[in-house]
Amino acid sequence: MNESFATRLKYYLLWMLPVSAVFFGLYPAINIFTTARNDTLALWLPVELSIPFIPAFIWVYLSMYLIILVPLFFLNLQEQKRLAITLMGVTIVGAIIFLLFPARLGFVRQLPDDPLYHMLFALLLSLDRPHNLVPSLHVAWSYTVVLAITRRPRGWISPVLYLWFIAIGLSTLLIHQHHLLDVVTGFLLSLLVFYFTGKVYEKNRLPSVNPHQS
Repeated sequence: MNESFATRLKYYLLWMLPVSAVFFGLYPAINIFTTARNDTLALWLPVELSIPFIPAFIWVYLSMYLIILVPLFFLNLQEQKRLAITLMGVTIVGAIIFLLFPARLGFVRQLPDDPLYHMLFALLLSLDRPHNLVPSLHVAWSYTVVLAITRRPRGWISPVLYLWFIAIGLSTLLIHQHHLLDVVTGFLLSLLVFYFTGKVYEKNRLPSVNPHQS
């Protein structure tokens, strides 16, 4: 990478604006809309309801917001652009699936007794209604970031990122935010959209934009 970290940071933040706009424009609205529907689906197996609730895994769950920052240290400007386009694609396709397959959570949402975890889960449950489940965008976004970074040889970084991704996927189950189908479909959504946008992006590749240019 020839770009300075400051340049990559500025470029990354610029791309996060449309990515955030797509996410916050679709995800909360569909969640609220689905709350009013009476045709939600139970897309889980009964055996899944025996998965233990482990509050400590909320830290792993929240680490998804850290893994999104990792590309700053590895991706050049063109790769950042591709990642942003892929994340928007994942979000849009995921939103369409949410509308087609409105789901409901099988777990009974609970608040831990520990004051810290009680506060964290109360905040999480107040922000995220239990409907945008299939696919899990938590899983899809995490895996998209991992794919974007590991498409080039990264040495020991690659297995660390994959282990991190697996831990995030497990955390969605262990804090009872998602079911198995949500995790699997989130993984597949990321894989398919990354492959498709990669093909389109390479075919119609646009020149990189330098934020320092007027």
